[in-house]
Amino acid sequence: GINAEYGDGTDVTFGFGTAVQTIVDAVDKIRDTARSHDRVIIVEVMGRDAGWLALYGAIAATADVCLIPEIPYSVSAISRAIRRRADAGRPFMIILMAEGAKPIGGAESATEAKAGEMRRYTGAANKLADALEADPAVRTEVRVSVLGYIQRGGSPIQFDRIIGTRFGVAAVELIAEGKFGELVSLRGQDITSVPIKSASTLQKLVDPNGQLVQAARTVGICFGDEKAH
Repeated sequence: GINAEYGDGTDVTFGFGTAVQTIVDAVDKIRDTARSHDRVIIVEVMGRDAGWLALYGAIAATADVCLIPEIPYSVSAISRAIRRRADAGRPFMIILMAEGAKPIGGAESATEAKAGEMRRYTGAANKLADALEADPAVRTEVRVSVLGYIQRGGSPIQFDRIIGTRFGVAAVELIAEGKFGELVSLRGQDITSVPIKSASTLQKLVDPNGQLVQAARTVGICFGDEKAH
């Protein structure tokens, strides 16, 4: 996927911002259909183990629900959120869902890993859609849109163009200095480097109690759990 970070090596990688912008553009268009047809639309985005794309996309696109791997969801909590919106005269909703999101006590929607291959994540949004439509409390039609590989391409936003150039320059300088086995890294506004081995030993996940999640909750985004939103 397009990582927000690479272990503990860099604050952000190039391509992440462009992927988030792709998600925002898609959600802005999909919301028009959700509103005009009074539908709940689940937008599935990349994110096997970490929900950075879904979280940033949900905040930027003002999604109503954000489901990420780090916060297992409850179908009943999402159903209640749908009913509250319907009772308030807004019978439509955008649910932004990472492909690795899973229900409380459940497992990810993924196939068994084959030798030499990664597990294939597929069907998370459809699984949730089926569960919601089976809930008699949900009287709104539920549809699914899987963004898939469009998140990996397109014209880069200016931030990614600039950081990509800066990373390239720094990489060439490392080679010139004979410093191999290093990962170019963004720390704050500065480009530095860290050993690849140390950078790849830790997977940085979304903190369920961190500032980003709390900010999202404050503006009304539901995470499908039982916490107030």
